[in-house]
Amino acid sequence: MATAPQAQALPMFYKDLVPLNSKEHAKWKIKGLDNASFMQDQHAIPLTIEEFPNASRNYPIVFSVGENCVPLILMGLNEGVNTFMGEDGRFNEPAYVPAYVRRYPFMLAKLRPDAEELSLCFDPTTGAIGEFKDGDALFDKEQPSEKTKSILDFCEQFEQAGQRTGQFVEELTKLDLLMDGEVSIQQTGIEKPFVYRGFQMVNEEKLRELRGDELRKINQNGMLPLIYAHLFSLQIMREVFAKQVQAGKVPQVTEAPTM
Repeated sequence: MATAPQAQALPMFYKDLVPLNSKEHAKWKIKGLDNASFMQDQHAIPLTIEEFPNASRNYPIVFSVGENCVPLILMGLNEGVNTFMGEDGRFNEPAYVPAYVRRYPFMLAKLRPDAEELSLCFDPTTGAIGEFKDGDALFDKEQPSEKTKSILDFCEQFEQAGQRTGQFVEELTKLDLLMDGEVSIQQTGIEKPFVYRGFQMVNEEKLRELRGDELRKINQNGMLPLIYAHLFSLQIMREVFAKQVQAGKVPQVTEAPTM
């Protein structure tokens, strides 16, 4: 029987993590979730670079601060505020759903810190997996079902996309293109603007000043269109702010909390 992943900080959304195995879960099935309430209070969701073109149509794309910088979409400008989700845990309007969300409640994880292989695990608290009458079987006798194989394939693709995303961010860092971000939004009737910080963005001035060989490199390897997708998406911050105003969730301070 597989052992549970050793105690460590769980990723966003996950309350617990259990390895999927044919002995304990032979009769288990998976069914669709009625809503996405697990992400209702999340304002920032990780994103892979392949998703930039689609996500940039709906959300601002920024980069996290600190070590292990990752791209994020902003569903709200303040912690705990998600302007795209209703009280029922459903999207208020059609919008792109990031792969990080679609992967839940599954993910690949190491069962031991020294393990080389990743195992398919799931969050047992989700309510979407269990010994149900209805749903898609996770195993066909002792072998993974076609549904489980497709889930495993998606999780593997996500891990690979994550590695490519890490390389993308590493290259941005090498070129010194990332800078501390700041957005100032003036609300009608309020003297001082709301100032949002606590994220990173591409420095357009440094981008324009890149040497010809550097610019040619990021154009040929596909980075340049992704950078512009990120930059164009920043305009959506004001739309997200307007949604917060409409929902009455804008803090009554001149400098809002950082992300």
